[in-house]
Amino acid sequence: MNLGQRLLYYLGGFGIGLILLFFFLGGKNTSCDYGPSARVLKNIRIKERAYAEEALQSLKKYNLDTSNVSSILLNGSVNFSKSNTDLDSCNLYSIEGKSKKIAIELTVENCDSIAVIQKITSINY
Repeated sequence: MNLGQRLLYYLGGFGIGLILLFFFLGGKNTSCDYGPSARVLKNIRIKERAYAEEALQSLKKYNLDTSNVSSILLNGSVNFSKSNTDLDSCNLYSIEGKSKKIAIELTVENCDSIAVIQKITSINY
């Protein structure tokens, strides 16, 4: 078998593999959340969210709504040095992000079935 035939077999098999991958993964909403910050944010986003009274007052104070919090949970970053992940039942995470040109820090209590936004504060970078 010469080099041309080998190359033809290789490209044929490679093409069939690409078609199968496209067929199986084409309609699925797959994501690559491998970093620790991305995994925590995704875990919080998929859970039911509740807001503490202090957080609701802060939303009014900064003229924000829950869509701004959702945006921060999508594009923000987790500050693990301010977070407390050694608790037994629910971990506390500090999430920083920008919304409406305001730098916001969310304190989120992440439990098994619910994520409670405890506190919303404005921060200066």
